[in-house]
Amino acid sequence: MIEHSARGSGGELLDVRRLRLVETAAPRLTPEERLAMDRVWDDLVRVNPSFFDGPVLVCAGAEREGPDDLTVSWVRTTFRHFALRRVPGCTSWLPSFFVAVLQPADDGRLLVGRMSNSTAAPGRWQLPGGSLEPPEGDEPLDMRALHRHAARELVEETGIDTRPDDLAFWNVTRAGNGSIGVLFRAPSLPAARLRERYEAMAAAEKAQGREPELDRVALIHSTAQLPLLVGPHVDYLEPIVRRYEAAAAEQA
Repeated sequence: MIEHSARGSGGELLDVRRLRLVETAAPRLTPEERLAMDRVWDDLVRVNPSFFDGPVLVCAGAEREGPDDLTVSWVRTTFRHFALRRVPGCTSWLPSFFVAVLQPADDGRLLVGRMSNSTAAPGRWQLPGGSLEPPEGDEPLDMRALHRHAARELVEETGIDTRPDDLAFWNVTRAGNGSIGVLFRAPSLPAARLRERYEAMAAAEKAQGREPELDRVALIHSTAQLPLLVGPHVDYLEPIVRRYEAAAAEQA
């Protein structure tokens, strides 16, 4: 079982150095569960037509293999699966498996973004990132694939174009609902450049008639600033910012 490490309000850091990824079979849904899932999904799409039932990975389990090693079991499914969370009494749903990027400014602050109304969690603050997608064909799901996905999420959500090889594996987080996130750190950039790239990306998206995934970004340097963000934030953000803050203090 996973040992608790740096704990926040339901979220924690797992202090992982080596990660192993293993594909496994999805849990079998009963006919009643599948019907309820489809009903909830259809209701969600009617409210927000931007929802797309595309391919996605979910986490079937995470087990320690040693003090610094973690094995994550993952399952191929589609975004419709997340509707099971809203089905009362359903125990067949699996939590998210995602990547996220710590993007520092050169003054030490950390970039966070607020999810827009077109997303499944409008108004929620988090790091740039998103759910993992299944590998194509015979491609493996390995750390190189996670680096590529993290770089793609970063540029899509913030306009910050960073090479996958320039992202450094940082840690693994687990949310209060069991979701597993693989965290990467990007090279520091001037704060003005971070804002310029985000604003250029957001303007380009709006010019195409699309709403950016992040409708706002902010730069924070400590957990003391989290209450100043207007709206909720993911429960694993606090332990991440606390660890980032402590590491910055040690290097000062």
